[in-house]
Amino acid sequence: MFTWSLSAEQQRDLAQRHSSFLSRYKHLSDSYIIEFFSEDHWQTLPDSWQPVLQDLSYPQIADLLLDAAHGDRRYPSVWPLSLLAFRATAHSLSFPRECRQERGRAAGPLNAQEFVENQSQSSLLGHIFRKHVKPKKQHEIRKLGQLVKQLCDQTDCNRVVDVGSGQGHLTRFLSFGLGLSVTAIEADHALVAMASKFDGQLLWTLEKEMQKKNCSFPHPASQSSPRHVAGWVNPKASWVAFVKQLSFADGVNEGPPTPLEPCKKRLRGSEQTCCSTTQISPFHGSTDSGSCSQDVEMTSQQQQQSTNESEEESSAKSCCSCVPRVGQEASSINEDSQRSYPDFVLTGLHACGDLSTTLLRHFVNCPHVRGITSVACCYMKITTEENPTPPGLVEPPTPPTPGHDPLPSEFGYPMSSWVRGVPGHQLSYKAREGACHAIEDYIRRLKEESELLRTHCYRAMLEAFIRDTRPDLRRAGIQTIKKSHLLTFTEYARLGLPRVGLPPGMPLDPERVEAMLKLQGRVVVYFSLSLLLAPVVETLVLLDRMIYLQENGVDSQLVPLFDPNMSPRNFVLVAHKTHG
Repeated sequence: MFTWSLSAEQQRDLAQRHSSFLSRYKHLSDSYIIEFFSEDHWQTLPDSWQPVLQDLSYPQIADLLLDAAHGDRRYPSVWPLSLLAFRATAHSLSFPRECRQERGRAAGPLNAQEFVENQSQSSLLGHIFRKHVKPKKQHEIRKLGQLVKQLCDQTDCNRVVDVGSGQGHLTRFLSFGLGLSVTAIEADHALVAMASKFDGQLLWTLEKEMQKKNCSFPHPASQSSPRHVAGWVNPKASWVAFVKQLSFADGVNEGPPTPLEPCKKRLRGSEQTCCSTTQISPFHGSTDSGSCSQDVEMTSQQQQQSTNESEEESSAKSCCSCVPRVGQEASSINEDSQRSYPDFVLTGLHACGDLSTTLLRHFVNCPHVRGITSVACCYMKITTEENPTPPGLVEPPTPPTPGHDPLPSEFGYPMSSWVRGVPGHQLSYKAREGACHAIEDYIRRLKEESELLRTHCYRAMLEAFIRDTRPDLRRAGIQTIKKSHLLTFTEYARLGLPRVGLPPGMPLDPERVEAMLKLQGRVVVYFSLSLLLAPVVETLVLLDRMIYLQENGVDSQLVPLFDPNMSPRNFVLVAHKTHG
């Protein structure tokens, strides 16, 4: 069913190797591309690397450095062994990001087989689940929904808790499509209201379809309608408080009734039971030829530091909603009162920052959680001992309990005792932010020699001119300048300078501008070298979580479930408890 199941010894050995490798090249993973000129990043590369890298074409950068699957490497010159070893080690320490059946396909933003006929609609997902859902999310909810259903079958558990449920797209697929009993918890009240609205629209559409097929609706039944609850999952609260939050959903916002009775009709050319306990046929066809289950968008940030990072890689994906939680009264309830709560499987699709680690801790500690599928994102928002309040971290709306300071074990990274004791395991904010970049998208830009590649050079040039005038303005937030790749640098500078309080007509030495523009290839090479480390950083973060689970007596597997060209954070951490 799953892939990437490692023994405890393999996990720990890999974590040591990752930490050693990343600490050796920390200067690359921790550097900001916008400081390429102001900090003279090129000169920090080994002397033997510079001459063989400086004149590479963009397709050569993709083929010789970033693309691990490229087999016919043709070097324009002899590369030093240290550079070859760097590339080979980075690739070998990164978990393969493609499922078996998708390896070897041509790269593309919508190259998944289900979008061949129509780039906006998955051919493998029933039309009723595609409304309001973008192609990327269609792909994710179909693949993850199937995996959650398999885990429910394996654990003999029909209840699911979807944390960070947003507008409820996954929730509806699990409930109405796969017949699971789902409770959805989301912090944003507006999204909760939208989810309930979409539930009603789905049921209305279904009722109209059933009426056309002469199906009757004699009994109002809501047993499979999802239950929505608005609440912020506090990473410092116990599993008891979490279960208390879930209990609010029982009898609250149950969703519209689902008066449907079994009715066999031909739907999209195949005979299916289209409504039984509110379960709808979830798929367009009867089979999923693109599934690899037999074997998880850098977010834009609102703080100044994260603004700099959004300028560094515009291909990152937005994937979550982070708003304050509702109340703190749940934290003081009696644990015994929650013992009767039914068992369930936890899932979180791109749960932001510490939310993913919080769910893993609840899985370990809560006796009611039978299994978990965790798709993480926003690694830069994970708390660490070195940076307990990273940019973008959402604080609770009420002050914490006096004397309750987070212990090392409560940080988002590292979670495991083993990794915490490994020398060089620390990962900076910048390294973790880099792990959110979409490497497949950048490879595609390189191979296409996209004009978008000049954006990094423009921003680095502007940083140098800003510091000439204002040395105190280091990595000042410029925000994204639309279609900057279509502008000349002078036009770009006139738009960017006022955003940091400098006059748009500030003099720019034309000879210096021209000299910098000629070094654009070096900027791209340097960024590619740092990007090569991104999957290694992500692998170490996920390994730490696997080791944490193993330390608590639970084996886990890592599944590259989604097509990485569509969903860059495509790994799903899967685990379940065995009850004797």
